Order: sequence, then structure tokens, then C-alpha cells
Amino acid sequence: MKSSPFVIERARAEDAAELLEYLKIVGSETQNLSFGAEGVPLDVKTEQAYLGAQYSSPDNAQYLAKVDGEIIGTASLNRKPRRMSHRGEFGISLKKAWWGCGAASAMMEAILVFARENGFEQLNLEVRSSNTRAIRLYEKYGFRKLCTFPRFFKINGEYVDFDLMNLELETEK
Repeated sequence: MKSSPFVIERARAEDAAELLEYLKIVGSETQNLSFGAEGVPLDVKTEQAYLGAQYSSPDNAQYLAKVDGEIIGTASLNRKPRRMSHRGEFGISLKKAWWGCGAASAMMEAILVFARENGFEQLNLEVRSSNTRAIRLYEKYGFRKLCTFPRFFKINGEYVDFDLMNLELETEK
């Protein structure tokens, strides 16, 4: 792990190209994500438009952990539509070299501040059942396992179970 301090900031449209490259890197480092080394099927222009639209949105947020301007991690929260609008889907990833440095906790805290400021009542996530490091992080912030979803992923012919987790946020009445 490198020794430079990280900063947490909201993703901007101009981060699009680097973010897409980052996703290819983290996709190649772990089998815990919904994509591999190919990254996500978005072009830079589409990602720029998405990041630009969500930058000031009360419904969607993406935070980046950066060291010396390089993206080392990302965390996102996306509000569910209509009758589920009190809920948000949470996701997080971090380059393997930075696991254990505190960046994931810092991104989680930024997401939780955003969620509370914007009226989210529940955060939901899906995590590989064997990903104990991530599960410990989520439990540290109050997430609780709802159930195990068997055969959630199929990677190279092998099935992988995932846990569905939920966080109930305190809301002011």
C-alpha cells in the first residue's frame, strides 16, 4: 500500500474516462463484482452524461477516493423508483493495493451523510457471501444480512452465493 493520503470527492463528468479505466482494473482484481476486466459497457460520452446529471442529484451519488489525483475507489448510491423511493442501492469498490487503508470507510461515511441529507430510509446491497472483508465493513456501519441468494453469480461455470444486506437509517418524524 502506498503512503499518500486519500481524498474523498463527488464524481464529476470530467472523471468519466478515468473512472471507466478504473473499473477495468478493479474488475480484473476480484471476482466480487458484476463485471470483470472488460469493465462496464459504457462509453466515455455516456459516462460523462451520467456523472454530470447525478453530480447535483438528491437521488444518486457517486464518490471517488483519490490519491494524487488517481482514482483508487468508488462508492455509489442510487435511489430506487416510485414506491421504493425511500430505498437506495449501495455499491463500493477499491483497488486491491488500497484494501485496509480506510478509504472504503471514508467513502461509506460520505454516502451515509448524503443518504441522510437526502431522505433515504433504507440502503440495500448485495455482497458475495465469502467476502468477509466487505461484510465486516458493512456490519461496522449497521448493515444487517437479510438472506442469502443462492447461485447469484455464475463465473466460469461455478455458482456463487451472495448475501442481501440492508441498513435502516434513522429518520426524523
